[in-house]
Amino acid sequence: MTELLFLTELIGLRVHDLKGRTIGRVRDAALVPVAHPARIDRYLIGGGWAWLTVRYDQVRSIGLDGLYLRDELLTPHHDDEYMLRLVQDLLDQQIIDVHGRKVFRVSDLTFEVRQVDGHDELYIKDVDIGVRSVLRRVAQGVIPPRWIRRIQRPIPPQSIDWRYCNMVEPDPQRRVRLNISYKRLEDLHPADIADIVEDLGPEEREAIISTIDEEVAAETLSEIEPEMQASILEEMAPEKAADILEEMAPDQAADVLSELPEQAADEILQNMEPETKTEVAELLEFPPDSAGGLMNPEYIAVRVTATVDDALAEIRQHQDLLDTLTTVYVIDAGDRLVGAIPLARLLLAERIQMAKPLMADEATPSVTVSERQDRIIEQFDKYNLLALPVVDPRGVLIGVITADDIISVLREP
Repeated sequence: MTELLFLTELIGLRVHDLKGRTIGRVRDAALVPVAHPARIDRYLIGGGWAWLTVRYDQVRSIGLDGLYLRDELLTPHHDDEYMLRLVQDLLDQQIIDVHGRKVFRVSDLTFEVRQVDGHDELYIKDVDIGVRSVLRRVAQGVIPPRWIRRIQRPIPPQSIDWRYCNMVEPDPQRRVRLNISYKRLEDLHPADIADIVEDLGPEEREAIISTIDEEVAAETLSEIEPEMQASILEEMAPEKAADILEEMAPDQAADVLSELPEQAADEILQNMEPETKTEVAELLEFPPDSAGGLMNPEYIAVRVTATVDDALAEIRQHQDLLDTLTTVYVIDAGDRLVGAIPLARLLLAERIQMAKPLMADEATPSVTVSERQDRIIEQFDKYNLLALPVVDPRGVLIGVITADDIISVLREP
């Protein structure tokens, strides 16, 4: 059975030299993540007038009876920017449980004591967050560790496997030095990442969003409340904020920018690619509660002369729209809306046939760019729509409102 040791037991542990004499007590321990993500690399020893550093390979054995050295060539402790101190930097700090998709505060740590090449090494096994860890903290230094272990036995353990923990570090330079990555977060659903981000403080939110992949960051931001979106982006460098917003649909990017102070929004807008900048700037000109303010100017449309094969080729050129694509629109030579083809009909049709005959039998509902929000909601409800085309006064197709847009509106307080 693997021997375990808790951080609350490690701190204060007597350190013995080669003759068994006490030379001090353990005051802290540290990882060097670039060397190993879980092995304790250094022990910080307080010997009264000075702090000394003990390397992991200078330890012969370690347990509740103390830490025994096999090498007495100790050195004075100096702060190391590549070192993560457990008491100073981790204890009582927030940590992300990637597996459970939650944010917790660290109460204690559990180590495995492993025999390696004839000496003991400590490896972080779990981050403890439950009642057991609170009991150990309260009783630390008051009740002997062996008694505490007996008292805690009836209490169910509550912990997070260290492999699923992600530290939150706002300082970008320190993140690099400590080899802290948020790659594991990127594998979660954006809605789960958004829940995690919302549980963090302002600096930590910005750190997460600015560090994860820009596409994932954009999807995550779209799941966060507008006020918090603005707060996160306002703290970010305009260039980075622009890169993230460019991964959003133009209407979503415009919605986010509309929540920002005018100067901050302008700075971000100026750092966008020219085409995206133009689209977003045009959307910002529309009242937010109008069809123009709700629509996405990106959609798929084909001419009345197009074949099914032409329509499928157009879809392949706009794969970024596939997640929400339900309809392909038909327009005439003047870009005026003629009708709509359900996507399923295109997929089942012969490629050589004309696309126009596949249009829905009934007339395609549409709204003008100035239509009010309440009237748009009525249209979605009345016709049970998934998408609603938006046209200008001449009937030219200029955008599409999707059911997702309407759901977002209905969720607003």
